[in-house]
Amino acid sequence: MSAMLEVADLHAYYGKSHILHGVTFAVGEGEIVSLLGRNGVGRSTTIKTIMGQVRPHGSVRFRGREIAGLEPHEIAHLGLGYVPEERAIFPGLTVRQNLILGEKRAGRSGRWTMEDMFELFPRLAERVDTPGGVLSGGEQQMLTICRTLMGDPDLIMVDEPTEGLSPQMVERVGGLLRRIAERGVAILLVEQKLTIALEISKRLYVMGHGRIVFEGTPAGLRANAGVRKEWLEV
Repeated sequence: MSAMLEVADLHAYYGKSHILHGVTFAVGEGEIVSLLGRNGVGRSTTIKTIMGQVRPHGSVRFRGREIAGLEPHEIAHLGLGYVPEERAIFPGLTVRQNLILGEKRAGRSGRWTMEDMFELFPRLAERVDTPGGVLSGGEQQMLTICRTLMGDPDLIMVDEPTEGLSPQMVERVGGLLRRIAERGVAILLVEQKLTIALEISKRLYVMGHGRIVFEGTPAGLRANAGVRKEWLEV
């Protein structure tokens, strides 16, 4: 399977603090790949650096093109979507208006329509004229993911989508991500909850101290108690 996103020897800094120390990994076409690790190990910084929000040192290739050094909006237009941890919806706008804002180019039909969003997550259809700020945390998370899809990305990077959600809502987010991947969109998932990552990922990477410390399958991670104990368990 050809790699859609290839990250090689990626370093990143906040001021003088060296956060990423030579991170290397890849995401293939239509794959769900999880980036796991405890808080503060550099997972969110990794996707912010790929997205151009933090200055990259190293190589980031998307569909064979070097994108390190491009502006975030240029990267988005190439087909890379980003769902930030802070659920950046517009609280005063309705669900419908939030989704319309996600369209990358007005009048250009992508692979997703608003009807698709309502099919993926029927609750949004029920709340279509409701202001985003009134939605529950889980509904806001679904809206953020769906709004990103309206930009017709080939790959989406999703940062901690299940943070603070009820177990039932976590299941729904997992189901939504699965259905997105079935439609041919690759997903890079930054997640702390091992259960959802093990359930839906094809491959996993574990980060520790700004480096990749494990790469393998869900079965491989389940079998590796040492890695789980050292790098994942609180």
